[in-house]
Amino acid sequence: MPSICLLGKKPCACHGAGVSAQEQPPSPLRIPNFRAYVISRLSMTLAQYAMLLVIGWQTYNIARDAGMSVAAASGQLALIGLLQFLPLFLLTPFSGFAADRFDRRNLARLTMMLQLGCATTLAMLTHYDEVTLPWLYGVAVVLGVARTFTGPTLSALAPNLVPKAILPNAIAMSSIAWQVGMIAGPALGGYLYRIVPSLPYSVAVGLCVLSIIALSFVGPVPQPAMRKDQRPLGQIVDGLRYVWHNKMVLGAITLDLFAVFLAGATALFPVYARDILQVGEAGLAQLAMAPAIGAAVTAAWFSFRPLKNNVGPKMLVAVAVFGLATIIFGFSTSMPLSLAMLFIVGCADMFSVYIRQSLIQLHTPDDKRGRVSAVSQMTISASNEFGDFFSGGLAFLFGPVAAVVAGGVGAIATVALWSRIFPVLRTTRTFDPPDHIENDKLQERVS
Repeated sequence: MPSICLLGKKPCACHGAGVSAQEQPPSPLRIPNFRAYVISRLSMTLAQYAMLLVIGWQTYNIARDAGMSVAAASGQLALIGLLQFLPLFLLTPFSGFAADRFDRRNLARLTMMLQLGCATTLAMLTHYDEVTLPWLYGVAVVLGVARTFTGPTLSALAPNLVPKAILPNAIAMSSIAWQVGMIAGPALGGYLYRIVPSLPYSVAVGLCVLSIIALSFVGPVPQPAMRKDQRPLGQIVDGLRYVWHNKMVLGAITLDLFAVFLAGATALFPVYARDILQVGEAGLAQLAMAPAIGAAVTAAWFSFRPLKNNVGPKMLVAVAVFGLATIIFGFSTSMPLSLAMLFIVGCADMFSVYIRQSLIQLHTPDDKRGRVSAVSQMTISASNEFGDFFSGGLAFLFGPVAAVVAGGVGAIATVALWSRIFPVLRTTRTFDPPDHIENDKLQERVS
């Protein structure tokens, strides 16, 4: 049965893939559904990163003001990361199933409302000076639950909004929205906190509302048909099995998992801002902004000049550069040098993210995108939130500098090891997926 064309003109057979060259827009932003999606994602990312930065800053300062040492206060940051990771780890397989089973727009709106509740709670507690470590721990858990469902739902929704031919450009623009949120979010969190401590959370409340409204303007999109002969648990396992058998997807996902898990320095930004670089709230915001600026510049470049050749080898090189810049940042006691290295970290990270997300989306059937995106998010969350726990734990045991430097070394070692374990990453030249015959064989193996 033909579906409604995503360009809003007439029915087409494959969700935009069969649209003629004359009908394909030169930019995904010319598609109303995609514009609304980008606004929604940008607003939500702004709110998330403003809250996450201030939560970390409040946690570290409450711990230090209570008399804890730098190491002990770093341990509190590790606990915040762990509390955000546990819901993601436990619920991600179910969130992927939900993204493939239910209307992705409605599911995303529900999770955004949960994040709206978190922002409102923190705004009120901070305004009345009632913020405590237990409250911050509790909100971290709820945010983890909300993000568990928001991530795979939005990731799976984006490919339904544009023709396949311009999907890499759409991924780059979606990443721009995310990276711009990462730039402005920490800036709002850091600078607004200096004005009124509750102001970042109040602004996050408004941004969450805007995100929900914008997503409401996304019209109906094709919902992939799921196998009716499988129970929900079987459908979840089906998605995991697909990732396991597709070595391209598995290699790309796990490369990010181990590299960023080991080299995650962002959790220790409060330590560097207060006790190593001694730059306070304003410096904290700048540290958080630097990698996001680098990432946004890279994403903007790819939105106009999409990468086409030697994508696999370039992804490996980008992750190695990510690790090297992390090492230099770890040793730095100069604010300009630290910001420069973090800018490079952001460029390298976005470079690998662009390639990885394009490969995953283009090598995955639409009816499995929610579940595969959920697996991808689980690894991203493991590398980010659990990576925060790992970095904070190392800082507690060996100090923050040793933790960051060791992580950078680990990221470079991961690249060397993964290039041997997954040779397909070294030999992949373009984003083009295997031909339909190979895809059919793969589907038969995982069915």
